[in-house]
Amino acid sequence: MAESYERVEHEQFIQQKRTIEEERLHRKQCLAASFRLFARFGYDMGVAGHITARDPEYTDHFWVNPFAMDFSRIRVSDLVLVDHEGRVVQGNQPINRAAFAIHSQIHAVRPDTIAAAHSHSTYGKAWSTLGRLLDPITQDACAFYHDHGVFDDYTGVVYEVKEGMRIAEALGDYKAVILRNHGLLTVGQTVEAAVWWFISMERSCQAQILAESIGQPILIEEDSAKRTAGQVGFPQAGVINFRPLYERIVREEPDFLD
Repeated sequence: MAESYERVEHEQFIQQKRTIEEERLHRKQCLAASFRLFARFGYDMGVAGHITARDPEYTDHFWVNPFAMDFSRIRVSDLVLVDHEGRVVQGNQPINRAAFAIHSQIHAVRPDTIAAAHSHSTYGKAWSTLGRLLDPITQDACAFYHDHGVFDDYTGVVYEVKEGMRIAEALGDYKAVILRNHGLLTVGQTVEAAVWWFISMERSCQAQILAESIGQPILIEEDSAKRTAGQVGFPQAGVINFRPLYERIVREEPDFLD
């Protein structure tokens, strides 16, 4: 594991040396790969769901998926650049109105956030109906211990920026927020981390739903949960865990790089 962390630290050093154009391409490639992964894992549902990546040069702009485009077909060249007013600056496709309402506010209030991911994944959606935080019942779930919130309201499809602002407030400084009766939303200092936290959180919801269906799960004690959170929930851990998934998509679906 130590070697993996050293590799990430080296890659982050290399990232600092990238030109803006190189960093933009890196974020877009990770973003396009993430949509392919969401499709593969069954996180897509009609036109619902969006992942965004802040542009490294125009930091009040973000890249996002075109509206109503199948996640399994998205390529780098399909991504759309949107400004802080919701105008499409680059690309020839419209965007999801809810994507702008939510992500614009998150990117505005969280300058540390490079990417945000949201979809109507099955287990996250099911867990969200309880309006509860995840419990520290597994090592993976500890990544979210004291690092996720609940948006305890539901008023319909998020079309208004003011509703996105309320979601951003519920997210606060956390890496994730459970949107009651809606689904999950995660953020990260890299595209890789934001997407890995979503995948991990969805699976943690699945694990807790399954555990509670057969009994009362035993919670990890607080000291151990805090220690484990530091071991599995820090930003580089998201990058490390995303890497093999990215490499799989590059190998099996290289057309997303077009």
